[in-house]
Amino acid sequence: MAGHPIEKQLARLELLHRIGLALSSEKNRGRLLETIVVEAKNACHADGGTLYLRTPDNHLRFAIMINDSLGIRLGGTTGIPIDLPPIPMCDPVTGCPNECNVASYAASLKRSVNVADAYDTQSFDFSGTKRFDTHHSYRSESFLTIPMVSYEDRVIGVFQLINALDETGKVVPFSLEDQSFAESLASQAGIALDNQALLDEQRVLMESFIKVLAAATDAKSPYTGGHCERVPILAEMLVQAACDDTSEAFSAFSLSDDERYEFRIAAWLHDCGKVVTPSHVMDKMTKLEAVTDRIQAVRDRFEILRRDVELDGWRRYRGGEVTLEGMADFVGARFAELDEDLSFLLQVNIGSESLDDLDVHRIHRIAGRRFRRGTEDVPLLSCDEVTNLSVRRGTLSEAERLVINGHVVETIKMLESLPFPRNLSRVPEYAGAHHERMDAKGYPRGIHAGDASIPARIMVVADVFEALTAKDRPYKVGKRLSEAMEIMGQMKLHNHLDPDIFNLFVRSGTYLSYAHRYLSKEQLDRVDEAQLLAIKPLPFQWLSDEEREMRKESILPDYGKPRDGSFHPPPMSISDWVPPSYKSKLDLESFDEEQS
Repeated sequence: MAGHPIEKQLARLELLHRIGLALSSEKNRGRLLETIVVEAKNACHADGGTLYLRTPDNHLRFAIMINDSLGIRLGGTTGIPIDLPPIPMCDPVTGCPNECNVASYAASLKRSVNVADAYDTQSFDFSGTKRFDTHHSYRSESFLTIPMVSYEDRVIGVFQLINALDETGKVVPFSLEDQSFAESLASQAGIALDNQALLDEQRVLMESFIKVLAAATDAKSPYTGGHCERVPILAEMLVQAACDDTSEAFSAFSLSDDERYEFRIAAWLHDCGKVVTPSHVMDKMTKLEAVTDRIQAVRDRFEILRRDVELDGWRRYRGGEVTLEGMADFVGARFAELDEDLSFLLQVNIGSESLDDLDVHRIHRIAGRRFRRGTEDVPLLSCDEVTNLSVRRGTLSEAERLVINGHVVETIKMLESLPFPRNLSRVPEYAGAHHERMDAKGYPRGIHAGDASIPARIMVVADVFEALTAKDRPYKVGKRLSEAMEIMGQMKLHNHLDPDIFNLFVRSGTYLSYAHRYLSKEQLDRVDEAQLLAIKPLPFQWLSDEEREMRKESILPDYGKPRDGSFHPPPMSISDWVPPSYKSKLDLESFDEEQS
């Protein structure tokens, strides 16, 4: 028997070691709290256990309550709240430590308390315990109350064991050995809880920074609305559908809690590069708009031309070339030509209609008019103005469209410059691939979307659908559900969207769930799901294996050039697949800009 105490000590040391490993590896806070109480209760043969957490206003909040005899299990992973008021650590009147309650006493003085019989002590007020006992026909006698202290020597909580039981089930006081073991456990528990609290606080801080950045991106332009806020919601809905789906395309796909968090962060950051996109380009509503709309300067030049025409008419009259009536006819005819040309330019500047070759030729002809500026004889329109007015669709020149599209490059650069931890290492990939296409005609890398991960491809679908249906854009109303889905069906046909992801979007009803939450009643109409699912993507030429691998690690040449306006046409964009019936005022432009 001499070796029995040593064996018992070794067993407890082994138990303490096992509990320490469990505490250090547990990530679920509720389960961690339960582990602390359950392991302490079992090791000390207690009938019940309670765990309190310190609140920011210095109260002890009930977090876990367990009692085997009464069958009580509250808080933690049970999801059942504990309907008991928190215990103040200080007297609300004097501000002195609350030494009446045993839990607040232990927390305030950072001292363990071992009470042999709550019914036979005057040291603490157990009136609340006695009311509980009366209500449940129970008797709480022995108490062991241990503060949990962080490595910074700050009390973060208290756990309390109730009614130690001997081999016969009789209630006995907690032994000094029990107290020593519980204090060792409390030390480990305090550090584990503090570490998790710090990680949680860092996560909250990081998410808050990210959401602030996303909100700033949306606030920068009145034309993006809540895009950066809604895309993560839709993307997470779709990724959940992919995890739940049992079809061949997604049967092997799943995400852990950490991977879901990584995806959420990427979704919030997918457009962060827009913070460096010039506002006068991103918000460009007319072809000549820069910081201001330069069409007013064109108007002024036409007034100068009108003045010159009038002066020329008087010279002709005074020189005897024409009569007064002839002069009036001459001036009137020239004024009419100028008015027609100005009206044409005013209409062209809006960018609501597509230009044909004759329209572009007319712009160049008008630009050839000359007027006097100081001592110089200069063209009516500058080369830059001609270039912008000659844009055939929308208001953006190819150079400006590439600048806007380049926000994805900035997103990738910004995110790849951050020292993301291992569990967030794929954030740049997920966030930077939302404009890639199945046929490798997307940007900024021009990779086949099929070479990207499933979460990255999900981002594409979420980004497109939100852009099409957003109802808070000042220049357009959100599209009806059937219109948006028909457009996306065309994008599936022409290999813009991953057909498996789009089919899942339709088949799972994710589009409809999102629509009922975020679209207006006027947008909700019937969608022909069978027709969308029946669309077969057109065949396309895949890049060589060598080219595919190279593009994964590089940026398309156009996006590496300086912003000097000398760009090649960018890759095809969403507007290329909009059905003709939807190409109304600003639609083409808005699709591209929203997607950009």
